[in-house]
Amino acid sequence: MSMGYWLADTREGQEAGFLKRFAATHWTVNFPRPMMASVVTSAPDALRVDAVFYGSGDLAGLIWEAEDRWSHPLLAYETDRDFRNCVLSFRWRSGGLRQLDETHGPTLTIEGRDAAGSPRAWYVRLWNYASGGPEDAVIRLDFAALVAGYDLPEEADPVWAGDVDRMFISLVPPGYDEGDTPFVQAQEGWAELSAIACEGAGSVLAVGNVMLPEHGLSMATGYDDCFNQTPERVVAAIHALGYRGAINHYVGMSHYFRLERLGSDLYVSLAGGALNAPCSAWHRDFARRAKALGFGVIWSLSYELFNAHCWNDWKQRAENGDPALTGWEPPSTLLSPAHGGAMAYLQAIATAFVSIGLGADLPILFQVGEPWWWVMPGDGRICLYDDAARAALGGAPVSIPSLWGELDAAQCALLDAAGAMLAASTAALCAAVKAAAPGAVTHLLAYLPTILDPRAPEAKRANMPVGWAAPAFDVLQLEDYDWVTEGRPNLTERGITLATVRLGYPVEAQHYLAGFVLLPEQSGQWRAIMAAARASVARGTAATFIWALPQVCRDGFTCFSIEGEDGVQAFDDVRFPLAIGREASLSPAFSTQIVESPSGHERRSSDWADARLSYDAGPGVRSEADIRVLIDFFRARRGAARGFRFTDPYDDRSGPAGAAPSPIDQRLGVGDGVRSQFPLMRHYGAGEEAQARRITRPVAGSIRVAADGVEMIGGWSHSGLGVIAFDEAPGVGVVLTAGYRFDVPVRFAEDRLEVNRATFAAGEAVSVPLVEIRE
Repeated sequence: MSMGYWLADTREGQEAGFLKRFAATHWTVNFPRPMMASVVTSAPDALRVDAVFYGSGDLAGLIWEAEDRWSHPLLAYETDRDFRNCVLSFRWRSGGLRQLDETHGPTLTIEGRDAAGSPRAWYVRLWNYASGGPEDAVIRLDFAALVAGYDLPEEADPVWAGDVDRMFISLVPPGYDEGDTPFVQAQEGWAELSAIACEGAGSVLAVGNVMLPEHGLSMATGYDDCFNQTPERVVAAIHALGYRGAINHYVGMSHYFRLERLGSDLYVSLAGGALNAPCSAWHRDFARRAKALGFGVIWSLSYELFNAHCWNDWKQRAENGDPALTGWEPPSTLLSPAHGGAMAYLQAIATAFVSIGLGADLPILFQVGEPWWWVMPGDGRICLYDDAARAALGGAPVSIPSLWGELDAAQCALLDAAGAMLAASTAALCAAVKAAAPGAVTHLLAYLPTILDPRAPEAKRANMPVGWAAPAFDVLQLEDYDWVTEGRPNLTERGITLATVRLGYPVEAQHYLAGFVLLPEQSGQWRAIMAAARASVARGTAATFIWALPQVCRDGFTCFSIEGEDGVQAFDDVRFPLAIGREASLSPAFSTQIVESPSGHERRSSDWADARLSYDAGPGVRSEADIRVLIDFFRARRGAARGFRFTDPYDDRSGPAGAAPSPIDQRLGVGDGVRSQFPLMRHYGAGEEAQARRITRPVAGSIRVAADGVEMIGGWSHSGLGVIAFDEAPGVGVVLTAGYRFDVPVRFAEDRLEVNRATFAAGEAVSVPLVEIRE
């Protein structure tokens, strides 16, 4: 079974169903920093919003959009901006919020255009349409006769609901005044909408109802990306798109924390609990929904934290005091493994999420996500000089101006000590998790492009410490999306090999996270991501994840499995088992169309740029033992179904027969400063008329490469199928050459193998026809 994909922009005949407008599952929330809110479904026709407010201008919106901007195109509801034939009703209950009858109480803001097409917004006071009390009422909204304004009929502003973009119910704290006065303490509030019903001719929307078959991949996502949606919607989408296994769920770095005020600033806090109330409510429902659909959850917690709310002495710092800041806007920072308070905070957060998993009766799977000493991307400075780290590293650690290039023994020793400190901090974090859940399975996520940056060969001492070697964790998880999206599979292969050798986790104890498409205009990168996922599956990785759900939905990434064998692609990377010497027969063949005119002149057209070879390997069969080997090999290849390697006794190297390969034997190409991959070629003849043959099965360890005639000892690798991948694109005009030995990809020419024991004993050779495979 193999995997394919396509990018769906709309449904084109896929199964659809119907969704009631204003369905509880499809409301979202939004709000300004630093406040927090979440929405969860509490029944098929009910939802609950939880919010925490830090100042007098904080406002959360419970949103319904005319256009479904969050679902995968195959799961999205139709866009219908006309709400005039709809009547919405629900029961409202709330606490800790401005009440329905108060100024700035819950208001329905409708954004769209008026009948003339001019942009408009209307503000509908819900109290004007309520029956009951200010915190418990039934509300009924007929969009064909809806009137905005605070006091009706004095301030009546009729709503034209024929061209609506979105509408939202505003939720504000009791102290709301549209200003920026900070609250001394956080204020929590909640609202529930139950018995949600929509009636009328416009109350039903078409919605995608696909259920893709399982394809073998799992999903990775994060709370910072999907906090605005209901967990029911998120988990149902993952299931409908064919993902199974455990959801690798990054709990984020900017939305889970509680905050306490110090002067005019807010900092992360454990006062009153580890997680804020909206985050706790969302994740309890998320865990329950995952359990119901058969998913596990890998709770992923990193050392990354939103910079604006991180205590200053917790931050990793460069030697000059610069804090470790990521490239996100606004930035996050990295917590120092040496700071006891920072590490105790992470342990408390981890324990809180583990407790949520235990409450849902989920097996506890926990990931330490990308723990590292930050390296400044502009100049290679490593951030291990915060006060706590300095003290732990002896008080005056040696200077490392940059990790890029060679380091001396003292600098390497410092990196080793920093790596040991990092490993001790991750061990303590996992110990805290196992104290809460003794059966927890621990995971380490390592981001290879930073840890194994070829510019910083010693960085792994600090950021892939030997203290992480098996069995420090149960599972090693690897990701390398920069290499994937840049089209550098050679670095992926090399990085995974280095990580495996250094840390000792077998492939069956590894996971792989494939790719990440940051921007919609980069959707072409899904091709490389799918290739990386296939390669992960092929090498036997225990689980392969697509990262991440919001990008999958945004770009319509749709993965599917392809049943059955592909006869052209099926190939076993093994060599024909019998030594045939030079007694085998060889038949190179071209395909040429010849048209003869009445005058006897010919017009010849060559259909093939390269000859296709045929062999008879029968002379290699010299004994009954050889016959048994041949039959076993033939059956294992399923006759002609699967290809294999064959050593051509007449042509098996880049240079002269019998000579060792030289790095200048054959041309690879000429550098242009952009291209980094070049296929191996074997040329026959000279000059422009030379016939070029693509070499796809070089012999391992035999390849030599040169640039402008000088052999390259490093900086390149064989990425597969004869493609030489350079770590950095060769410069403009650089002449690239290579030497190698090679095998020919072949298959048995027939599905039938005839061996007659009597004639063989009489000296008649067995016929074993082979034919070359085009790759």
